[in-house]
Formats: sequence, C-alpha cells, structure tokens
Amino acid sequence: MGKGGGCVPSKKKHPSSAEEAARHRGSTATTTTATNNAPIAADEEFHETPTATVNSTDTQTVTATLKIFVVFYSMYGHVEKLAKRMKKGVDGVEGVEAVLYRVPETLPANVLEHMRVPPKDPEVPEIKAAELAEADGILFGFPTRYGCMAAQMKAFFDSTGQLWKEQTLAGKPAGFFVSTGTQGGGQETTAWTAITQLAHHGMVFVPIGYTFGAGMFKMDSIRGGSPYGAGVYAGDGTREPTETELALAEHQGKYMADVVKRLSQA
Repeated sequence: MGKGGGCVPSKKKHPSSAEEAARHRGSTATTTTATNNAPIAADEEFHETPTATVNSTDTQTVTATLKIFVVFYSMYGHVEKLAKRMKKGVDGVEGVEAVLYRVPETLPANVLEHMRVPPKDPEVPEIKAAELAEADGILFGFPTRYGCMAAQMKAFFDSTGQLWKEQTLAGKPAGFFVSTGTQGGGQETTAWTAITQLAHHGMVFVPIGYTFGAGMFKMDSIRGGSPYGAGVYAGDGTREPTETELALAEHQGKYMADVVKRLSQA
C-alpha cells in the first residue's frame, strides 16, 4: 500500500517525466476516502472516478414502526375491553403498532371503592398530555356522561393546553370509541360532541363510516357502535361486550392503522 492517501500504484504505466510524476502526486492527494476511514483504490490513469462509500446510517432505508396510541378511560372495564381488541386490529397491520394508555383517574379512592370500581390493570400505564406528540395516530375511548365524554377524559383534554398552543397535534388522525348505559344514551352524540376537541387541535377526525360491512346493518341483536366509531352498551354495568361489538372495535383498529399508514406514505 502506498502513502498517497491509500493510492495503489498502477502496473500499467509509470510517469515518463518529473512533471507527470508531480501531476500524478497532486491528483492522488485528493482521492476521496470512505467515512469509515477505509482507503479507496484509484487507477493512476483515471479511467474510473473514485466513489466515496457513504456511512450506512445515511443510506440505509429504515422502516420505522408507526405508533397508534389507544388512549382511554374505563371505569368498569367495558371501554378497556374494546381498547384491547382495538389494539389487536392495529397490530394486525404490518408496520403499525398500538400502544395502550389510560388517562388519570380524577375520583378519590374512597369514592371508587364505594362505587365498587375494580382495580386498574397495572400493565396499562397512565399517559401524560405531552406524550401524545409521539403518536402517529390516536384512538380515544371513553364512556358517556349525558351524551358527552366522561369527566376524566375531558380533564385530560383540558390538560393539553401547551400542545394546543404550539399546535403540536395538528394533522394527526384521531378517532373515538364509546360506552353507554342505554341504547339511546349517546353512542353517536358522545363521539360527535368530542370532535370539538380535535378541531381546536387541528387534528383529523377519522370515522369508520359503514366500512364494517354487513355487521353495521344487522338488527337481530343489540349492538353498540355507529359510523363515528365502535361502541358497547354497558347496561347496569354487568353486561359484557358482545363478539360483534368487539369485532367492530378490532375493525376500527385495523381501519385506523391502514389510514395512518397511507398518510405516512403520502
């Protein structure tokens, strides 16, 4: 190996004069080296142009996993069951992953105990408002209170003032899923009235419409959910989500994942 910055002398031709030798030395001094400091061979006759090897971190195409946050409040577990089934739908789309979060509880422990509220799943962490900025899309789930979102979810939205001020969430797709106690308790209005939160943040509301197909038209059983998003009827708290309600939640997760994936490729 020669000393001229890793230049390998050609065996085809030698400089015929001192001037040509000087010219050759001056040219090889500019031979480009790779970013990993490995020498690059150059032909003395310059029939080929040396090409630097760019660091792999600059040229490698990294396929990042898109994150959809499933952020919910659930008192008796109905919304949480939809959330977990929704995660299954999101995770079924290649390149997209769902992350479950719950919003902070606002009721004191003694009140929750009096209401016989079951303990929260310790594997689902509480979310801080600032963490929403890390999501590529968000699905918000909550029970209704007189046709609007529960106070716990409203309190969480009220804590996003800094994100609103900076419009950090602008352009992020978002959707809703809900729980009501009765058939006329707000399956649609609970989601509809929540759209105001997205509008102020500049977020993009993604309803599911009738993409669930025949499942949206069946009349042979009680089913929560609407074109606005998945839903469950809790009744007096003892009614469990039906398979149709859970399947609609899974569909919404997949649908949102597909939307987020397409938007990321636009």
